[in-house]
Amino acid sequence: MSTPTTKPGPENDPRQLLKELQERFPVFRECQALAIGIDKQLLSCLPGVDRRTLRIALAMHTRSLRYLKTLAGATERLGLDGQRSGEVTAAHRGHAAEVVKERLQKQAEERKQQRAAKEQARRTGEKLGLLVEKFNRNR
Repeated sequence: MSTPTTKPGPENDPRQLLKELQERFPVFRECQALAIGIDKQLLSCLPGVDRRTLRIALAMHTRSLRYLKTLAGATERLGLDGQRSGEVTAAHRGHAAEVVKERLQKQAEERKQQRAAKEQARRTGEKLGLLVEKFNRNR
């Protein structure tokens, strides 16, 4: 038995759905603080969209560094139409700022480790080169 190998449409591909949301709604494109329960608004606007796919797309968007940076400085949340739909609590701003700080620290540590690994590889290459030179001289 074979399974169909059709490419998933936007209703089943979270990345494609997110791209479409960004094209269609300025609050997504500009990474503004989204209203609580925006998924219900989206499901009513986009009836053919799979709920699970939508939730994955929303998670990708709201966990992005750009969105979290915006949320950390935002005071109000916006609905799909761009109208004010509540405020961003201090707890939400604080959590977003903390996540941003942790991610940036983690990225800095990873870059530091990559530089150290490159430097170690360079030193090892130099030592091997010197050994090869030494043994070639002794022949």
